[in-house]
Amino acid sequence: MEIVQIKDKKFKKFIPEQEILSSIRKIGQEINKTLKDKNPLFISVLNGAFMFTSDLMKVVNIPCEITFIKLSSYEGLYSSGCVKEVMGLNENIVGRNVVILEDIIDTGLTMEQIIDSLKAKGAGEIRVATFLQKPDALQRNIKIDYIAMKIPNEFIIGYGLDYNGYGRNLKDVYTLITD
Repeated sequence: MEIVQIKDKKFKKFIPEQEILSSIRKIGQEINKTLKDKNPLFISVLNGAFMFTSDLMKVVNIPCEITFIKLSSYEGLYSSGCVKEVMGLNENIVGRNVVILEDIIDTGLTMEQIIDSLKAKGAGEIRVATFLQKPDALQRNIKIDYIAMKIPNEFIIGYGLDYNGYGRNLKDVYTLITD
C-alpha cells in the first residue's frame, strides 16, 4: 500500500492511474457516439478537472470546442457550502450544446449552480461529465450524463483533486487515512 504525506495528513492509494485512464476512455467513447453531430462546447471546471479534461479530450475525436471556468467551494477538508466564481465564461453559449467537465460531484451544490448559470446564459442542451461521483453525498437532484467512477463518501486527493492546494499532481487517487 502506497502512502503519501500531504501537509499534516496521510493518504493511501485508492485508485491507480491505469484504472482511472480506462474509466475515462469509456466515457470518452460514449461521448463520441452520443454527441457525434452536436458540435459541443466542453466547459472544464478548474482547478480540479484539469487532468480529467486533458485525458478525456485525448479520447474525444468529434468536432468540439473547449473552455474553462474556475470556481471555489472548498476550505481544507470540507465544502464551504458557498460557491464563488473566480474565472467566468467568456464564450457566447446561446443555443449551444454544452458539456460541463467536473472532477468530482459530491453534494451536487456546485453543479446545480453551474447548470442554473448556464441556463440563464441561454445554453441549449446541457450535459454533465464527471470523473468521480459520491452517490452517498448527493443532496441535489441533478442529472449526470457521464460518470467515470463512483466512490464512497471519503476525502480524496490526486489526479487534480487537492488538500489545501497540494496533491493535484499525483497520478493516482488517494484517500485520507483516519486514525
